[in-house]
Amino acid sequence: MATNEVYELADTLYETVPSGRLSGDPVCVGQMPGVCLIDRDASGKATITRVGAHLLSVKGIDGGGNSAVAVGDILYLTEADTPKISKKATGVRFGYADETVTSGGTATIRVILGY
Repeated sequence: MATNEVYELADTLYETVPSGRLSGDPVCVGQMPGVCLIDRDASGKATITRVGAHLLSVKGIDGGGNSAVAVGDILYLTEADTPKISKKATGVRFGYADETVTSGGTATIRVILGY
């Protein structure tokens, strides 16, 4: 092992996350996507996972308006939106759709985290 190695795997990290985040919520730490494994604590941090597929709420929109989500589409997280995940490329790249969402619709689908 390299003497300067901090983590062998960096798939779960304890990081500062936005207020109100609960276990299961999508989050980006800078440009790093993840899903909270625990609720945000009093110090403003939560343990997040950076790997796997998670059931998350996704909206069928992009920067131009309503747009269906297809399997394999790149998804982005936009903090100001509800739900936070869509095809709007103005957000932080979050992952890939593993199910579909109708144009303008909202659905809970499998999202594969990607970076």
